[in-house]
Amino acid sequence: MTTTPEQTIAADRTVRLLDTTLRDGEQAPGVSLSPDEKVEIARGLERAGVAVIEAGSACTGAGERQAISRVTDLDLDARVTSFCRGMKGDVDLALECDVDGVHIVVPASDRHVEGKVGTSREDNLAKTAELVEYATDHDLWVEVIGEDGSRADLDYLEELMGAALEAGADRTCFADTVGHTGPERTAEAVSRLAELGPVSAHTHDDLGLGVANAVSAVSAGADLVHCTVNGLGERAGNVALEEVAIALEHVYGVETVELEELYDLAQRVSRATGVPLAPNKAVIGENAFTHESGIHTDGTLKDDKMYEPYAPETVGRERRLALGKHTGRAGVAATLEEHAVEADPDEVAEIATRVTELGDRGRRVTDADLLAIAEDVTGDDRERVVELLDLNATSGGAVPTASIRLEVEGEERVASGTGSGPVDAAVSAVREALGSMADAELESYHVDAVTGGTDAVVTVEVTMVRNDRSVTVARSEADITRASVEAMVDALDRLLGRDAQPLAPADD
Repeated sequence: MTTTPEQTIAADRTVRLLDTTLRDGEQAPGVSLSPDEKVEIARGLERAGVAVIEAGSACTGAGERQAISRVTDLDLDARVTSFCRGMKGDVDLALECDVDGVHIVVPASDRHVEGKVGTSREDNLAKTAELVEYATDHDLWVEVIGEDGSRADLDYLEELMGAALEAGADRTCFADTVGHTGPERTAEAVSRLAELGPVSAHTHDDLGLGVANAVSAVSAGADLVHCTVNGLGERAGNVALEEVAIALEHVYGVETVELEELYDLAQRVSRATGVPLAPNKAVIGENAFTHESGIHTDGTLKDDKMYEPYAPETVGRERRLALGKHTGRAGVAATLEEHAVEADPDEVAEIATRVTELGDRGRRVTDADLLAIAEDVTGDDRERVVELLDLNATSGGAVPTASIRLEVEGEERVASGTGSGPVDAAVSAVREALGSMADAELESYHVDAVTGGTDAVVTVEVTMVRNDRSVTVARSEADITRASVEAMVDALDRLLGRDAQPLAPADD
């Protein structure tokens, strides 16, 4: 735990997280989750120890109610809830889904009370109390969210949330609905609400202050923070669950969830939503524990805490050394050692120089580039294990198909495959040709257009893992299928060529 003189959150505080990925996160443009995907994400949230899972808005439609019911049927330890507008009908629909509780959103700012809903402050107070009583009469756990609370008159917000608690609500929530405010205003509002009863915080990241506002709310007395995995949500998104969790535990020693589950959860949500993780995203981005700079790599190899705030294993990650124009000899030597390549100090220096020159030309330096340079410098002529001889792929028919011809240790092998597209079909053919030798996992697959127009050249970069070793290879071609297969075959060749195990023949 890191401590500072300004620390204001006691390490023995009990703070829990409410995840709204399945509701507020799904409201991000272009995101739509199937019932199966919601179930998969809910199970991941349960493994991480999230206290409350907002499974959706029952009022959205029959399909949404089916998805919420699927989540409630899981019998999770987490409390499963539904979002409700300020209407009794929404509570009734939530009850149909057998949820544990509801979040009733009511207008808090005059802009919403008068402009959006078209009511008065007094009528809003009365209706809120009536809704809470209705929900609690049906044995529901109830949280009342004051929508646009960060722009509300604080005296009225306090009166509104007090009325909700008096009517039987279990807790209230301060909502920075449009990501409008800063930590000082958040602390002022939450501290006043905390004097009334249990209070939550719901923050958005429009100003990049989502985590700061969440931490400020906890400091002021909030014991439940609303968030989404990967910061999904409307506009710039909600505050990210993984960022709140690591900030509270690393800086203040406050435990909220199982941190080692965070990366797997992030990947799971990214796949389901189709929203990729930004490379520079805190905690879960590709670059979060990647070092290229010679100074940083050398320091990290000497002391893994030198240039990292916490160990990558804390959040289910691994440290990675990247190659590029900033790579020094220490990074090159460490990467060569990972690939079991021997080189003396002079050879390492020469290899490092060539890697820098390649990076200076704007190239991303892959493992295959490094190994090719090393072979040239050391004079180690490597014999290929697997080589692509021919490839044919078609996608005009009902089922995309591909045929492949490989040379494997001097033996020619031919195979065909089908798939969801020509690339998938070609990869299936490669695996068929190699049989049990193709036991490597495809860890990542990226495609980037190098040139524009209909004849664009694309670069395909793949990372494959076998026996706890990984290799990254990039290939550029006008044909994306050929580029993909060449990259995959070269990666397999590198992995198989460095493996001490004898190669098995293809399966019959």
